[in-house]
Amino acid sequence: MSVSGNLGSVSYMQDEGWFKIGRLHVTTTVGVVLLGALGMLAAVIVSGLPSALWYAPDFLLMAQVWRVFTWPLADTVSFWSVLNLVFLWLFGRDLEAGIGRSRMAWLFVGIWLSITVSTSVVGTLLPGVGAAGLQLVEFAVLLIWIAESPRRQFMFGIPAWVFGSVLLGLQVLQLIGFRAWPTLISLLLSLALAAVAARAVGLLSAYPWIPGGRDAKAPRAPRPAKAAKPAKAHAHAPRAERRHVSDEDRIDQLLDKINAEGIHSLTKGERAELEKLRQRRR
Repeated sequence: MSVSGNLGSVSYMQDEGWFKIGRLHVTTTVGVVLLGALGMLAAVIVSGLPSALWYAPDFLLMAQVWRVFTWPLADTVSFWSVLNLVFLWLFGRDLEAGIGRSRMAWLFVGIWLSITVSTSVVGTLLPGVGAAGLQLVEFAVLLIWIAESPRRQFMFGIPAWVFGSVLLGLQVLQLIGFRAWPTLISLLLSLALAAVAARAVGLLSAYPWIPGGRDAKAPRAPRPAKAAKPAKAHAHAPRAERRHVSDEDRIDQLLDKINAEGIHSLTKGERAELEKLRQRRR
């Protein structure tokens, strides 16, 4: 799959990561992908491990509470599971480049909670619903990415919103064809709750009808008025302080442009400027 704008070019915006493994900066997205890969590897070593990790509400009645937290790791090695990890890394790191590693961590927590809650509610009322693996997590991240940049193009010039609509439509039609009504309801509820979680971390600001949280471009609260200082003291204010305010304003301008038009809208000079400002702020 090819996505115009070259997602690989966003690395200049990413934080260095929570820690390093060799030369690999482990960001939030990379950490989730690594956990998914470890889960698949563990399933190869320990036979039947996924069956001990996946989640359904009935397991809570048997006091198997750990399944609430382990279901994202309940996966086996296959072409599609590996492809899901690749897509999760590709689109997740693009979102993380815009909101930072901390908010991305909260987004993943929100998606996990959304799927867990929808599985618990729907599975209690309509048996036959369960959660296993990162497939639905990846799907939620992909749809959030598309909602953030609906006009970016995939291969053959297909707009992202068309691609996402087709994927979601096929998923819904497939579940309708199998008459898997509980799974369909759980899927739609999970995606709706994931949208609220994305809104809470500053994404999807173009959709004000989605409830929840702060906007990445929300205006800052006015600062309390300070007592006037003598003109001489103001003239000798530290240059570093004045420059810091200017740096923050310029970073906000560049991030606003990214939120409005996508990361690919930055020129080469603006990318270098943003990286320089981020390093200086650290």
